[in-house]
Amino acid sequence: MCGLTGVIFGKKRRKPEELDHLTWLFTRLLVLSEERGPHATGAAWLDQGGEHRLFKLPVTAEQFIMDKAYHDLLSGVSNSTTLLLGHNRWRTRGDERNNLNNHPIRAGNVIGAHNGTILNADYLFTRFKVRRHAEVDSEIIFRLADRAFRNGQLDLDKFKRWVAHCRGQLTTIMASRKLPGTVLVLKGNKPLELRYSKRHRAVIYASDPAFLDAALAGERGWVEIPLPPMSLVVFRHDDLSGYSREVFTFQAQARRVPEPAGAGQ
Repeated sequence: MCGLTGVIFGKKRRKPEELDHLTWLFTRLLVLSEERGPHATGAAWLDQGGEHRLFKLPVTAEQFIMDKAYHDLLSGVSNSTTLLLGHNRWRTRGDERNNLNNHPIRAGNVIGAHNGTILNADYLFTRFKVRRHAEVDSEIIFRLADRAFRNGQLDLDKFKRWVAHCRGQLTTIMASRKLPGTVLVLKGNKPLELRYSKRHRAVIYASDPAFLDAALAGERGWVEIPLPPMSLVVFRHDDLSGYSREVFTFQAQARRVPEPAGAGQ
């Protein structure tokens, strides 16, 4: 039952007050999402130049946001930022004391966060001859994505063919340092809600719509982006409202053994 939270930024010259407000919303969502994953918390941003910052700890969100390093991370969010993503981890496979198992995960040039469990991850690492750096099953998604981002381009068809081999639960958000203006959202069989603000030229998202309702209470102009299961959405920084959406497939399957509600990584 991991929590996904984040802000996808469109191109705009924002005043510092607006940036502060968007990062405040992000922090609020991260704390609200703590109940979906108390074992570890993380955040990362990516900018147009491919620069990034990533910070994660095996602590609750309430503890995480008190750390100076978290505030240092937020201070780097600027008008060049394309993606700010967060994660609340409910541990299943991979000890949270090994920070490589926590999210967001960097795999090569790809940075992403995942909610779900890839039940056949061990097989996929072998099949695709992918080098593994951690114990967590989620890593395979981002390793395959890194292979699909080559020479400043994204081979989306190839990535979809690879993802189709995954078995389990999958909803994820990611981007590549080689193509930082492109953000991929894959909503499979785990929850995710996105809302768009024309005024802010930003998309804000969370795993639970109730968290968005609470964080955005009293604010106008945030419109839901309809996103049925098995949707792959491509957002581009230069024209956020002109996103594309298509169907993707994988082998959706519940866990083999009953675990605490929801799948973590």
